[in-house]
Amino acid sequence: MKVDEHLLTPIKQFLQCETPDAWVNEAIKPQNLKVILLDHLTCELKAAQSAMLLIRKYAVDKESGDALLSWLQPFVDYIYRTETNWRELIKKNNLSKAMLPKSGTAYGQDLIDRMILLIKEELHHFCQVLEMMEVFNIPYENIRASRYAKGLLTHVTTHEPDTLIDKLICGAYIEARSCERFAKLAPHVDKRLGDFYISLLRSEARHYQDYLSLAKDIAGRDISERVKYFGDRESELILNSDDDFKFHSGMPR
Repeated sequence: MKVDEHLLTPIKQFLQCETPDAWVNEAIKPQNLKVILLDHLTCELKAAQSAMLLIRKYAVDKESGDALLSWLQPFVDYIYRTETNWRELIKKNNLSKAMLPKSGTAYGQDLIDRMILLIKEELHHFCQVLEMMEVFNIPYENIRASRYAKGLLTHVTTHEPDTLIDKLICGAYIEARSCERFAKLAPHVDKRLGDFYISLLRSEARHYQDYLSLAKDIAGRDISERVKYFGDRESELILNSDDDFKFHSGMPR
């Protein structure tokens, strides 16, 4: 399976910097496969949770919000208690209730539709990462999150609707960087893992586009300066030295 360069072109144009070779060289070391997969697993769940929080806060009533929490709960339970056979999680990736937007929310249905699809795909990827971990005999263990997402979100403004717009821009950068890094790693790892990474590219690229288009639509104005601002902050996190090696970490010391 080959990397689709046509698919990656807009991703590379959106990001303000390329992942340094030093990070790639560190990531493909056999001793770092464990942390790469464990961090990838955590990132998939956090991506689903972040999308769920956006829907709950901005688009639906409490009853629908509770249904979203119930949908994700088995996956959260696995991370914190690991009581469930991970193969059983595959059967639980479904939403039992239709999500209807709160009245008076002009963008509610669009936000719901895009984020529900994203959550389903992220939870599916979560199970796929667990399958890869089984292939490479890597047991689950809890690891500390990297500084990356928090480093972006610290720059989010506190005034609505700009808070939502900033969060969506951050989501776009996180998804775009994930896509770029999967493509960077794919040619250098075991073929089974490389094929898996390539299979993720299309959905990750669409997730970035969904976040960015939502930000633009909700803003109803030119947000290019704000997008550039977060692009600069994101590139700083990627290019600055980082003591904690993870999937989204900066330059390894």
